[in-house]
Amino acid sequence: MKPSEVVIFAKDKGARLVDVKFVDFLGVWQHFTIPIGELSEEIFEEGLGFDGSSIRGWLPIDASDMLVVPDPATAMMDPFTEHPTVSLVGDIRDPVSGAAYERDPRHIARKAESYLRSTGVGDVAYFGPEAEFFVFDDVRYESSAKQSFYAIDSEEAVWNTGRDEGQNLGGKIPHKQGYFPVPPQDHQQDVRSDMVRVMEECGLKVEKHHHEVATAGQAEIDFRFDSLAACADKLMLFKYVVKNVARKYGKTATFMPKPLFGDNGSGMHTHQSIWKNEKPTFSGSGYAGLSETALHYIGGILKHAPALAALCNPTTNSYKRLVPGFEAPVNLAYSSRNRSAAVRIPLYSSSPKAKRIEFRSPDGSCNPYLAFSAMLLAGLDGIENRIDPGKPLDRDIYAMSKEEAKDVPQMPGSLDEALVALEKDQAFLLKGGVFTRDVLDAWIGYKREHEIDVIRLRPHPKEFELYYDV
Repeated sequence: MKPSEVVIFAKDKGARLVDVKFVDFLGVWQHFTIPIGELSEEIFEEGLGFDGSSIRGWLPIDASDMLVVPDPATAMMDPFTEHPTVSLVGDIRDPVSGAAYERDPRHIARKAESYLRSTGVGDVAYFGPEAEFFVFDDVRYESSAKQSFYAIDSEEAVWNTGRDEGQNLGGKIPHKQGYFPVPPQDHQQDVRSDMVRVMEECGLKVEKHHHEVATAGQAEIDFRFDSLAACADKLMLFKYVVKNVARKYGKTATFMPKPLFGDNGSGMHTHQSIWKNEKPTFSGSGYAGLSETALHYIGGILKHAPALAALCNPTTNSYKRLVPGFEAPVNLAYSSRNRSAAVRIPLYSSSPKAKRIEFRSPDGSCNPYLAFSAMLLAGLDGIENRIDPGKPLDRDIYAMSKEEAKDVPQMPGSLDEALVALEKDQAFLLKGGVFTRDVLDAWIGYKREHEIDVIRLRPHPKEFELYYDV
């Protein structure tokens, strides 16, 4: 839509309010709301002011004024508000210079797309994330000076087989057996279907939904791929719908990578490809039907994977999922079949248009604008420098002997390790000015101060079991 069309759209829908959303540095939507009388074509040029010092990782309090400029192409009716409300997603600008704000994730994603075009490698990069999540019935947690705990619950969880529910009807899903039992074991068929319904009303094209492997309500809904920045926008909308529909059912949804001990975590396998002149550049006659371009792209992903982890797996909890010896894709290898490899080449279709690579390590706690941009830049670096991805690993890595497996590199084992890798390997991210040193320094500094140190300083409940009687 154009700005004038948004004004007409709001009138036709009987909107009473306008909700302006923007994504913060860490990848969470923020918002404020204005009366419909304030909606005019001018706000799409002049923007709306807000306090940037209150947004994580952005401006200091002594220089805090910022503008959010709504993007008319994002206009839709918010499906969850009681009063008719037009929803708009905005870009962040400096109020003095009018320039785009360097730490605005949407701005970074657009620069990544521009850089791709400047290389001549392709016109568009397509991304298709598979963001897994949990839907729980109850979540409680506390961390104070004298105690720390968390407690989650789900009506379908295996630990509730013996619970007095007045009438316990069974149908609980055992650990690692949630893929794909039908109802009544799958308690959340209607919840996910309602999520799909709302997503489609909001313009997302959904391909399928299903229960995932873990007990206690793990789920996956797949929506159709799109270009980098557009796909990041869609993932933000996707998470908004998932969380709000879950709440409508009296449940709570989380994209936290590892909320449950002893069962699968939630990843975000990310499919990606590059097209040029409306033709797929990843299709060829090489391994698994890949082109030389695609193999070099894989080489870039694998080479830079430790640094990518700081943006694609950006929480301390991410590394509770990325543990060697389990099903998580920690092995920096590629394969057409092996799901324990970090990069997989899907073989569901023989069509050249479907040829793509799947980076399996990322998770849904990431900021998609930053993560997608970083993956693209790693792949482009591989293409530019003709990085050899090595031989594919088409065997069970976990069945390999220690001697055989010692030469297979792995993802970092902690967020701290990932940030160190990013400090040492960031030249590929600075190409084309997509990321800046300020952005990367701010990211690393924030993560260390507000997440790593926060966890490092606190006793863990398990430590009392291990060490109280020493």
